[in-house]
Amino acid sequence: MHKSREIMVEINLVTWLQERTALSGLSEPVLTAIAEVIQEQILPANEIIAEPEKTPNGFYILLQGQLQTSLKTTPSSPDELSPGCTINLRELLLDQPPEQTISTVTESKLWFVPGERVQELVQQYPEITQTLTRQLAQELAEVSSALTYEQERQDALRPYLVTKAKRGIVGKSRYAQRLRQQIREAGSDRRSVYIFGEPGLEKDNIAALIHYGSPHRQQPIVKIDCGILQKGGAELFGRQGGNPGLIEWLGEGTLILNKIEELPSELVEAIALLLKTSTYTPVTREGDPTAAPKSTPARILAISEKHLPAIAPHLDQTLKVPPLRVRKADIGAQVEYYISLYCRAKGLSKPQLTPEALRRLQSYDFPGNIRELQNLVERAIVQSDCARELTEEIFWAAQGKKKRFRFNLLNAYPQLRHFLRSPWWPDRINYGFTVIAFALVIAILFLGPQTRDRNFALNFFWAWWWPLILFAFPFVGRLWCAVCPFMIYGEITQKISEKLLKHNLKPWPRQQAEQWGGWFLFGLFTLIFLWEELWNLENTAYLSAWLLLLITAGAMICSAIFERRFWCRYLCPIGGMNGLFAKLSMTELRAQQGTCSAECTTYQCYKGGPQKGEGMATNGCPLYSHPAQLEDNRDFDTPDV
Repeated sequence: MHKSREIMVEINLVTWLQERTALSGLSEPVLTAIAEVIQEQILPANEIIAEPEKTPNGFYILLQGQLQTSLKTTPSSPDELSPGCTINLRELLLDQPPEQTISTVTESKLWFVPGERVQELVQQYPEITQTLTRQLAQELAEVSSALTYEQERQDALRPYLVTKAKRGIVGKSRYAQRLRQQIREAGSDRRSVYIFGEPGLEKDNIAALIHYGSPHRQQPIVKIDCGILQKGGAELFGRQGGNPGLIEWLGEGTLILNKIEELPSELVEAIALLLKTSTYTPVTREGDPTAAPKSTPARILAISEKHLPAIAPHLDQTLKVPPLRVRKADIGAQVEYYISLYCRAKGLSKPQLTPEALRRLQSYDFPGNIRELQNLVERAIVQSDCARELTEEIFWAAQGKKKRFRFNLLNAYPQLRHFLRSPWWPDRINYGFTVIAFALVIAILFLGPQTRDRNFALNFFWAWWWPLILFAFPFVGRLWCAVCPFMIYGEITQKISEKLLKHNLKPWPRQQAEQWGGWFLFGLFTLIFLWEELWNLENTAYLSAWLLLLITAGAMICSAIFERRFWCRYLCPIGGMNGLFAKLSMTELRAQQGTCSAECTTYQCYKGGPQKGEGMATNGCPLYSHPAQLEDNRDFDTPDV
């Protein structure tokens, strides 16, 4: 009875070796001989059973448990060994040490055959060596076939391969941070992506970043320009019975369809089907039956500068790349990166970028985006002839044609800049001189002689002040508005209304002012003209005083009702005339566009706020005009803008 149980166990073991192990090629007598010398072992976790450069003492067959190896044969092969695998047998037969370390992951049950018994079996049964030789020959043939296939694959993919991403996303703006986050999210799965944006944004590099940030980064990535594809699409889909296409060679890799807006119309439907179902049909010759559709695990990334209604809905994700003109806060970091990149490649010392040069770059919209900026930086380094600094003059092309020949008075004359930032301009002049001088002029006009030849104030008003204002327009624009007495008395009224009377000022009725303000100015000009012609206004002192007082009264009344300077913006007849003539001025007040768009985050010149950096403390623009929006001198009324 005991002998029959041993025979049954032996038969079951032989069957198990035939069905579950690499020894299945051996005959039953050989397997029976091996089964007779097998020893059962139970090894704890983390026990090493094979080490490189160490001769094994026998071979193992895994029955239960988990083993792991330190060497992957292919990128996709697992590092865990399953039950039935044999360890160290080939090494014993070839008398060579293992190529990898193998250890237990969990407590494992193994069958073990000592090395001396293996040698005895080999001498007794030459079939073992012959079977191993056949297996080695078969594996060699498989490896050779795989190498041949891989060589053909590499040859087919090489012209289109993207070997690496050029660079990451440079910058710390919210646009750069969001773009980096979108790239990480796109790389976390295998869904198709539609990368959309203006020319020059290096969208193909973003596609490479998505691939090389994904778990399939070791698979190939290829890029093909859709404009060069044949109408049949044989490059992509291959031919029935002929050469495979890129998609088949690619396997689990990534395909970049660059400039998909140039895709031949004949391929739009096929590409849409590929995106929608991950299937394609090889191209067949005329008269041949239609080929059977094939599926592909490849990932598709489509790049376009235009929205494509026939393609875009079939892409799973859309990544819109922001243009450089909305990422001006990143220009400084990008310029530094390109300077370092170019100087390192050419072996040059790294120059410094001056603040004025950075502001000039930030004031330019870069229609060519990142590519234009890189070319501009490289050209500036070459033109600077290894200078220590890159100044704004070297970036002469980084501005619009209208701004190319402008001259910055504040940079050329620091004293002027200091004066305009001092307490003297305009507050001390306005409240220390203009407010008093205007009151004296009104008093002289009322109380003094009434004819021009005898009244100094009347003669100054009509013979000197008006001509000087008109003559000054081509040179200083509407600079008069900065020291205008009407505005000063209106501001005094506003402060009294707010602080003493505790009166809340109303917001501007902008819609009504825009609609009727021009007609109001026209009516005032008409009345002043009739007054001048019918009542000899310019030669009558008290009438001229009343004219000045009426305009002042309008400024004071509006300032007592509305916030800031509603009268100056919409209703002042002198301001309206000044705005018209000031457009002819050769001197302009303009904001540094780069500072406004790239560095400013508070907008306190518009809303008001404390001093910050170079920005002075201000109550905000009294005319509700943002400096960055000034296109001409018409809407500029005060230096607070």
